[in-house]
Amino acid sequence: MRAVIQRVSKASVSINSKVKSSIKSGLLILVGIENTDTTEDIEWLSNKITQLRIFDDQEGVMNLSIKEIDGEILTISQFTLHAKTKKGNRPSYIQAAKPEVSIPLYEKFVEQLGLDLGKEIKTGEFGAYMKVALENDGPVTIIIDTKNKE
Repeated sequence: MRAVIQRVSKASVSINSKVKSSIKSGLLILVGIENTDTTEDIEWLSNKITQLRIFDDQEGVMNLSIKEIDGEILTISQFTLHAKTKKGNRPSYIQAAKPEVSIPLYEKFVEQLGLDLGKEIKTGEFGAYMKVALENDGPVTIIIDTKNKE
């Protein structure tokens, strides 16, 4: 699994010009699922995200986790995170899992995040054309790949 994690002041996702989900202070997570991802990847990534100390403490040092600030999470499935651009100019998405594999894994990831955070996780709609709006706070953007554990 590959995730782009952005610390946000606010974020929302719209489908057909209607806001489906929105959050205030917290994390916007774009997550890409590949063919070799498993429940182990889900558990590791969810735990890592909810424990990341990327929110400012009283001294302005990034020392607090999403749990410690009682923040919200908006998660969007994004297969394009697995784009391969080595050959030519048209990205290949061959490593991205097909819907029959990725939908159950994505739903399990959202469920695990909710358990680890202790609150509902907001989402987009799998496979829909979405418009994502955000106000990146910092800016702070972190990329994590479960295959590299970094």
